[in-house]
Formats: sequence, structure tokens, C-alpha cells
Amino acid sequence: MFRDQLSDRLAEAAKAKSALLEKARAASKRDDPEVLARQQARREISEARTIRVAQRQAVKAAEAERKAVEDARLAAEAAAAAIAEAEAFVQEQKDIADREVAMEAERKVARDARYAARKARKGR
Repeated sequence: MFRDQLSDRLAEAAKAKSALLEKARAASKRDDPEVLARQQARREISEARTIRVAQRQAVKAAEAERKAVEDARLAAEAAAAAIAEAEAFVQEQKDIADREVAMEAERKVARDARYAARKARKGR
């Protein structure tokens, strides 16, 4: 009895599978105008999607390029500012050193004048 039920179920499953295959074969007529129209519509949608994706990528690429140019400009400005700051610092240090040399020369002249005055007072 179990075997009869099993074989009946297997036969029914095979018939159902055959029916689905027949239905699929009947539905997939390649020359059917509705099928061709749907395929054409899908193709057009796919092409439009491809175009939109390409446009988005082009916009992203242009934005990335613009950002890179802006970043490069900002980096150049920062480098120029850093160079100017360094040059100003070097000039300031040079001015400080020049003042120190001038002050040292003035001190030496004053010291030499005192030495000469002392010598003159002592009569040498």
C-alpha cells in the first residue's frame, strides 16, 4: 500500500513537472509581439540605466577632479604661506644678529674710548 501511494505521488509530480514545462514552452514563443515588445522595453530601460550610471560616474569624476584641483591650490597656498613665514623668521633672526653685532661694536668702541681716556689720564 505504501508503495502504491509513493508511486502515485511520484507520477503526479512528474505530470505536474511536465505541465509546467509545457506551460513555459507555450509562454516563451519568440515570435510573439508582446514578448518582443517587452524585450525591447527591457533593452531600452537597460540602456537608459547604463546612460544614467555613466552620467553619474562622469559627474563624480568631474567633482573628484575639481576637489583635487582645489586641494592642490590650498596646499600651494599653505606652502607659500609657510615659505613666507620662514623667510620672515630668517629675516627677523638676521636683523637680531645684525643689532647684536652693532651693539657689540658700540660697546667695544665705548670700552676702547674708556681705555684711551684712562691711558691719557695716567700719562702714557
